[in-house]
Amino acid sequence: MKQNTPDRESALELLKKYNKSESLLKHAFAVEGVMRYMAGKHGEDKEKWGLIGLIHDLDYEKYPDQHCAMTKKILEENKWPEEYIRAVMSHGWGIVTDVEPVTLLEKTLYAIDELTGLVVTSALVRPSRSVMDLEVRSVKKKWNDKRFAAGVDRSVIEKGASMLGVSLDELIQDCIMGMREVA
Repeated sequence: MKQNTPDRESALELLKKYNKSESLLKHAFAVEGVMRYMAGKHGEDKEKWGLIGLIHDLDYEKYPDQHCAMTKKILEENKWPEEYIRAVMSHGWGIVTDVEPVTLLEKTLYAIDELTGLVVTSALVRPSRSVMDLEVRSVKKKWNDKRFAAGVDRSVIEKGASMLGVSLDELIQDCIMGMREVA
């Protein structure tokens, strides 16, 4: 089967076909922005990393009980490269898939997916309601309050930082910087 090299336009079209929720679309754009930022930081392919970030939750709105499995099916039907599909599957490791993140791209997606939610929520409680003036310490202040951004699994973020061999502070800083570029 011939694989397509997807572009942002076709990825966005696919994302919007399966997602209408503004919050899920904003999450996709945030993860895309952070993935592009991280790709640039590591000298990797920004387009590829961004596309994978953009479509990582493709199935979440319509098929939450089949998260990642339906994304795999949809991407295969659209002839996406196996490497892209594997990367998307790996972000659900230990939660909904057994695909362990092994590449830098996969580990990065795994680490920052949950973190973008915590960063957004931390920004929204600030007077500016913006990531533009958000500091790492503001996010860290909310870290131990389990009621704050209760849906964010902090253990996944910690495991991701550990996989990447970076401190939590560095990962949070990178996430903020990536989100500023798409704010």
